[in-house]
Amino acid sequence: MAEEANPPEIDETPISPIERRNSLEKHLQTRPDMKDLKDRHILLDTNAAPALQSAAQDLERQRATDSLKKGLEKRPEREELVEKNILPHSNAAPAIQGQQRELERHMRADSLEEKVKNRPKPEDLIKEGILQADEDPTK
Repeated sequence: MAEEANPPEIDETPISPIERRNSLEKHLQTRPDMKDLKDRHILLDTNAAPALQSAAQDLERQRATDSLKKGLEKRPEREELVEKNILPHSNAAPAIQGQQRELERHMRADSLEEKVKNRPKPEDLIKEGILQADEDPTK
C-alpha cells in the first residue's frame, strides 16, 4: 500500500503575553493609514454607516448602469454618422484606416495632376465656342 501523507505538525507552544503584545504593537506600527487604504480601494470612501455601505454601492452601480443604457439608446446609428462625415465610409480594419485615407489622398492628387496635364488649351476652348475671345485667360 501507498504510504499515507502525514499532515504537518502544528506548533502549539504557548506565546507569552509579552511576546504577543510586542508582536501586536509591531504589526500596528506598520499598519497602513486609512487614506492609503481608501486610495487602494480596500476601504470605501464614504460617510455612510457600514450596514448601508453595500446598499449605497449597489445603488451607485445601478445609477451608472442606467446612465450608460440611456446613453447607448440615444447613440446614433453608424450609417447616420457616416452620412454626417463623423465616421469614415470604410469597412477596413481600424488599424489600416489611416493608411487607406493616405492612399486615397494620394490617388486624388495623382488624378488631379493628370487632369491638369490633359486639360485643353484656351485657344482650343475658343475654337470650340466654350470661351469667348475676350475671356482668354492668357491675356
